[in-house]
Order: sequence, then C-alpha cells, then structure tokens
Amino acid sequence: MLVIMTVVTGLVDSFSFLKLGHVFVANSTGNILFMGFALAHVPGFSIVESSLALAATLVGAFVGGRLCSAYADHRDQILGLSASIEAVLIAIAVLLSLSTSIPVHGIYRTALVGVLGVAMGIQNAAARKLAVPDLTTTVLTLTITGLGADSVLAGGTGSRAGRRLIAIASMLIGAVIGALLELHTALCTPLITALLLMLVVVVWVTMAGRSNGAWTSA
Repeated sequence: MLVIMTVVTGLVDSFSFLKLGHVFVANSTGNILFMGFALAHVPGFSIVESSLALAATLVGAFVGGRLCSAYADHRDQILGLSASIEAVLIAIAVLLSLSTSIPVHGIYRTALVGVLGVAMGIQNAAARKLAVPDLTTTVLTLTITGLGADSVLAGGTGSRAGRRLIAIASMLIGAVIGALLELHTALCTPLITALLLMLVVVVWVTMAGRSNGAWTSA
C-alpha cells in the first residue's frame, strides 16, 4: 500500500511542477530550495507559491498527526483514514483541474497547491507513524544513501536493496507516468490516476484490516 502511495507522490509532484509552476506539493525540501532561488531573484520561482505549499504540508501534517495520536494502537485505521482523507482531497483537486484551463493561474493555482499540499502532508504524517523502513512515500535521499552506506562492502549489515529499489522505482514510475499524461492528455488525467490509486489503497486497507493481522497493531 505504501508503494502505491509512493507512485501517487510521483504523479502529484509531476503535476504540480509541470502545470503549477516551480513548486512541489510533496517534496518540502525542494520548496525550501525554490524559496532560496526566489530570494536570489532567479526567474520562474515564487516565494508565495513555495510558502503556500509548505504551509499546506504543515496543515496536512497536523491533521495526520491528530489521526495518528487518536488511533496510535491501530495502524490499519491510521492508514485507512489518512488514505480516505487524501482521496477526498485529490478528488477536490480533480474537480478544480476540470474547472480551469492551461496555463493554470490565480485562485485555481492557489487552491490546487493548497489542497494537494494538505493531502501530501497527511500522507507524510501517516507514513512517518507507520515507520516502515525505507518506505516514507515522499523522501528518497536517505533511501538512496542506505543502498551504499548499509551495504556489506561498506561494512554494514546489508542494504535491503530490494525494498529500497522498489521505493525508488515507484516514485520514478509515478513521475514518468505523470509527466507523460501531462504532455499528451488532459490537465486532470494525472490527478484522476492518483485518485484511482488512492481508492485502491482505501479498499485494500479496509479489507486487510479485517483480518486483524500483526501489522495492524502498534
């Protein structure tokens, strides 16, 4: 399920970067850098848009944190509720994208950055609480570092290369699909794809949670 959510990250960040300007809705590190570029008066970067994305992520993280605290002993409910809210927010983004045209400007651009930023903030908070190694769904720097630093050749105990490569490939696949859809289809298509994937997660976690497997407990 977290692998699917990693693909979603690639989809929504490709949408935000390619169609909403130089802004990410999931990669906060990138937005910090973009703010620095804007402060240096590099053309094409906006302090306002990057700040909005960061603020939206923070709001989403707060909401996700409240969910994680309320259902701390039930990992399936954390994942299920966060995925459900994220799906609703992405659905709102789909409706917004259907109501605007390319290039996206004004209130629609602001609303899309805000809604998607909150959605990804919730996803970040849930993934952080679930704490599945190397499946943060949005950040790959430490995952890539671990491939080398934890390898036997580097004196480590093993790099868990399989899971780490899956995480890297998932985001790459999401970004490639998102970019291709943006280049060759309607504005809303990457978001619709992301919504369908999130609905898969919602249904999957609902079904899997009924078994009360070991993974559902804190």
